[in-house]
Order: sequence, then structure tokens, then C-alpha cells
Amino acid sequence: MLARHIKPMAFQARRLYVEAMFQVMGQALQAVSEIDSDVQGEARSLPEGFLFEMMVMPDGPRLIIEHLGNGALRFHGSTAPRDPDLSIQFKHIAHAFLVLSFQEKTSVAFANDRMLVDGDLGYAIRITRILNRLEAFILPRLVASRAVKEYPRDLNLPKKVIGAARIYLKVANQFVDTVRA
Repeated sequence: MLARHIKPMAFQARRLYVEAMFQVMGQALQAVSEIDSDVQGEARSLPEGFLFEMMVMPDGPRLIIEHLGNGALRFHGSTAPRDPDLSIQFKHIAHAFLVLSFQEKTSVAFANDRMLVDGDLGYAIRITRILNRLEAFILPRLVASRAVKEYPRDLNLPKKVIGAARIYLKVANQFVDTVRA
């Protein structure tokens, strides 16, 4: 009897967590594209106006990111201005939760058939590199090492701390601006 009530609550908790993480990731992706030259370099290879979405199938939480040109990314929230050029879709909320709670690497989730890529695989790899760089900045090294395929060698402690502080400050400012609006 108790298990019948706990299961829906666990599903709802995972869904709320994934929604919150998509919001934070979207804001953080925009922020890291403003401060990190490696992220800008990866993003520059995307066409201007390139629209990327990460979502939970079929109509779950999502985040939409647009490449504005010159390596700058813009977070659109969960509403796309048009059909995305690339969509990375988790097959279930539990799969998204595993990746976004850093229990499973994105590459492992893809290998385990927990997600689909709709669009150019080359662009998906670039987006994954950008996400990995972001995670390396904002997560403690021990957690980031579990989340990314390979921890960046050029990310020493001072660069990580200063970069993370700048990213978190930009994210906090964006959330304050959203609340004021």
C-alpha cells in the first residue's frame, strides 16, 4: 500500500529536479559561453542561429539553447522560437535524472540507449563537449570526474574557482532579473 503512494511521489520529485537542473544548466550554458574561450571555440563551429534542445520524452521538461554567433549561447527556457536543429531526448525521466544527478555520464547514457539524438551527430558531440566543460567548471572535481568523459587538463584550481564564481554570479543575476520581470 505504501509503495503505491511513494512511487508517484518519487516520479514527481525526479521531474521537479530535472526541470530545475534544466533551468540552471540553461542559464549556466549562457554564462559559460560569455567567459570561457574553449566553450566559445566549440560553439563557433555551430551555425549562427543554431537551435539546440535537450528534453525528456514525450512532453517532459526541456531546455532550449541558441547559438547567436561568435561563440555566444542564449538560453530560451523551455519554449523554442522554431523547430530545433538538434534535439537530445531522454527516453524517460529516470534516465534524465541519472545523468543530471551525475550518477551516469552522458556518454554512458547514450551507450545504454537511454537517449536519442535527432539531428547532426557532429553537432551533438560539440554540444556534449560544451556541457562537459560547463560541468568541469561548476562541479567539484570529484563529482565532475564522474560526470564527464575526461576531466580537462588545462582547468587548474585557480581557473576553476574564478570561472565557477563568475558562472554562478551570472546565473544568480539572471534568476534575479527573471524574478523582477
